[in-house]
Amino acid sequence: MPNDRSAPADTPRTPTAPDAVAPAVPVVPGAPAPDAVTRAPDAVTPAPDAVTPAPVLPPGVAAVPEALAPAAPDAVAPAVPDALAPAAPCGYRAVFAVAEFRAVFAAHLFSLLGVVVSELALTVLVYDLTGSPLLSALTFALGLLPYLIGGTLFAGVADRYPARRVLVVCDLLCAACVAVMLVPATPVAGLLALRCLVAAIAPVFTGTRMAALTDILGEGDLYVLGRSLLRIVSQSAMLIGFGAGGVLLTVLSPRGAITVTAVTFLASAALLRFGTRARPARSGDGGGTLLKESLAGARLILGDRRVRALMLLFWVPPMFVVAPEALAAPYADAIGVPSAALGLLLCSMAVGHIGAELFVGSALSPRNRSRIVLPVAAVGLLPLVVYAVRPGLPLAVAALALAGAGAAYVIGLDQWFVDAVPEELRGRAMTLLTAGLMTVQGLGMALAGLAAEFFPVHQVVAGSGILGTVCTLLLVAEVRATAPGRMSDTEGRDRADRHVTSG
Repeated sequence: MPNDRSAPADTPRTPTAPDAVAPAVPVVPGAPAPDAVTRAPDAVTPAPDAVTPAPVLPPGVAAVPEALAPAAPDAVAPAVPDALAPAAPCGYRAVFAVAEFRAVFAAHLFSLLGVVVSELALTVLVYDLTGSPLLSALTFALGLLPYLIGGTLFAGVADRYPARRVLVVCDLLCAACVAVMLVPATPVAGLLALRCLVAAIAPVFTGTRMAALTDILGEGDLYVLGRSLLRIVSQSAMLIGFGAGGVLLTVLSPRGAITVTAVTFLASAALLRFGTRARPARSGDGGGTLLKESLAGARLILGDRRVRALMLLFWVPPMFVVAPEALAAPYADAIGVPSAALGLLLCSMAVGHIGAELFVGSALSPRNRSRIVLPVAAVGLLPLVVYAVRPGLPLAVAALALAGAGAAYVIGLDQWFVDAVPEELRGRAMTLLTAGLMTVQGLGMALAGLAAEFFPVHQVVAGSGILGTVCTLLLVAEVRATAPGRMSDTEGRDRADRHVTSG
């Protein structure tokens, strides 16, 4: 369909008379008569590909107004009808149209599957070597606890050095740790220590990659959808990775499966090294130590009321929503369902999250995604209250799927967070965000398990939904109070001063 600038089909491409393009020259006292400066008609009509020269005016004559100036050649050329113009990709397709993001996405897929497989294989290996269920379970816990240490003490790496270099070095360090795990002489204590080191590197890698996405995709909708795709892959890895790891362990030894992990880390490093552009660091060496920069950045980030409120909104709902996953096995036993049903309880929340994120990312506009952040966050944990009636398997699975769908509020929250964090602190902010998110989920699981020692499992899950909703509502009020335009003038000036001095 022609647009409103298109000329009718019978409109000539060039003016038929010189009057249509020749501007009138104003008569100024003391200046030559118009005939003296007006060229002959043949001289005025340019060739189709020629550029019309600017009219020569006598001294003292003002420039010809833009509205009267000769039209540029492309102004009279017919516009290409919209129906013939190539359609620009939109939504998730637009994100995949960026070559650098495709490399980041593939690297994320490789490394994530490698981590999931290594967690399963290392758990089996530690159990084979020790016969201790406690030490076997500890390998999973050690995948969460070091996040806080690595994310707090080493966050400065994300802004101090070029992002591509940080990402590649992190992958190579993880590959080296996994390679040492393959040595038969490595003791169990060494395996657990290496597991801790990989977990400490993870938040630096993830935070740096999140900040680098703003360079690759910009700070607008493409970034939000790119983050959404990486989250979807992370949720899918829980469904696919453990299954793939189980299949591998049927044909390979635990150390053989861990070898696959080393290969995935190397593949990720290669994709990031050759698939992304080198960019300078966000902030140079400030003269202090890395530890000092990391802690100073954490103080600046958490000292900003708006950023702190947004970060807590990322952290608090996941802290409570993990309760039914942590207690899935005892709940399945309590309602008397077969052990095969445990898989349904564990995967239904991830399925709900993936489905809701895909819908919100593809069907809603950026404005509508922003509108649903606070309402969805406020009610996202309420489905867990269904556990108060000790539901059977079908109702429990539905409640968990709805609770997983509640996590879709994070898509719009991503945009708010990027807008609120100054660029020179972005890498440290993303690293701290990742570290805190993993830490609070581990804490939530531990607290749910502790509560289940004193109360029935279904009451613990329902209580998590109620308490989590109350805490989230308080955060929603704080996020509203710190929204741009609602903060007091003094708070706004203080925040601007912190942004200026944070470099």
